[in-house]
Amino acid sequence: MENNKNEEKPLLFTLRRFHLSEDYGFLLPNPLSELPAFYGPWMEIANNLPHLIQSHQLRSRVYKMPQLSSQHLKGHRELRLAHLALSFITMGFVWQEGEVETVKLLPQNLAVPYWEISQMLGLPPILVHADFVLANWKKKNLNGPLEIENLDTIFSLPGGESLRGFILVTFLVEKAAAPGLKAVVQAGNAILQPDKEALHKALQEMAKAIKEMTDALKRMHDYVDPAIFYAMIRIFLSGWKDNPAMPGGLIYEGVSDEPMSYSGGSAAQSTVLHAFDELLTIRHSKESTAFLHRMRDYMPPHHRAFIEEIQSAPSLKQHILSSGNEKLRIAYNQCVSVLADLRTYHVAIVTKFIVIAAANAKAKKGKPSHWAGNFQINPPSSLQERGTGGSGILNFLKSVRDTTRAGIIQG
Repeated sequence: MENNKNEEKPLLFTLRRFHLSEDYGFLLPNPLSELPAFYGPWMEIANNLPHLIQSHQLRSRVYKMPQLSSQHLKGHRELRLAHLALSFITMGFVWQEGEVETVKLLPQNLAVPYWEISQMLGLPPILVHADFVLANWKKKNLNGPLEIENLDTIFSLPGGESLRGFILVTFLVEKAAAPGLKAVVQAGNAILQPDKEALHKALQEMAKAIKEMTDALKRMHDYVDPAIFYAMIRIFLSGWKDNPAMPGGLIYEGVSDEPMSYSGGSAAQSTVLHAFDELLTIRHSKESTAFLHRMRDYMPPHHRAFIEEIQSAPSLKQHILSSGNEKLRIAYNQCVSVLADLRTYHVAIVTKFIVIAAANAKAKKGKPSHWAGNFQINPPSSLQERGTGGSGILNFLKSVRDTTRAGIIQG
């Protein structure tokens, strides 16, 4: 009898159905770091990007690169590594000279395979969070722990240890979120059952995971120099949409004669907070919602599908309101409260790494920058008040923090 009931009313979902892992969450488990030998010309350039950019040789190397077919790539992980490599090459190619000598055209030998691979993955042809963080990691010692001392990036750009730290601390935030995603699934299924105890436990697990994400984010101070982040790293994460440095977008030669515009990498492209917002029914302002929804187009399709599944499920908030259960209300409010705390901390990070760093860069204008070695890019003027994704960053982050806090259910 029980089985029939389950057939009529199936459980909401499992992580596996969305190619998600309980241990890794949205991270790509054990990414490849080598492509078949045929793709050696891509890998040779991608593995030497900091040197090629700093010696101003990357563009000439790309122009000489053979146009390789994407059809020899097999399986999801090879495609993800190819997308990662070509994304890094593209960002280096576009921003090699900072904002001063931007390009209007991505040459065909890079643009065509990049476009084909992007189409196969359902990703845009630009560096996205799913490349930069989710698929750009490897263990130094394969048997060692998933800790920052035992991790490295697959590809890099100018920024040295600060860039490595920025990527890997963000990796740790995603890793800390994994138990929270498991809890999202458990909460959704507990509403359908319905099972108050299971729901209460899932909400407690979610709150714990969000708190651990904040703790992971705090390590940004230990591993990233704000001056290097602001003046050197951010430009390479910038896109060609809502960016005054590239108002005309970018022509992908051999793909389209018309220029295309894509947003740069942004934390808003991480599926994690979208999933928590949907489960907790957090409603952001019209402007913030429009930006966040646009960022979903920059996520892998199965991550997007995960958010849509939560969206279409019965409302957790309504379930708690109609149950009148005080224990559930308190557990729900705890989740909302720690999510608001995480967003408050994100505001503090952005203030330090962008707003204060911008003021310091202005004050030092004209003075030599020893920290940049031989390579110096002027801090990106077009990004002073904006995120690399194109948002007015502080206003946006404060707004989503405040609307999160407003989600508390009053007693």
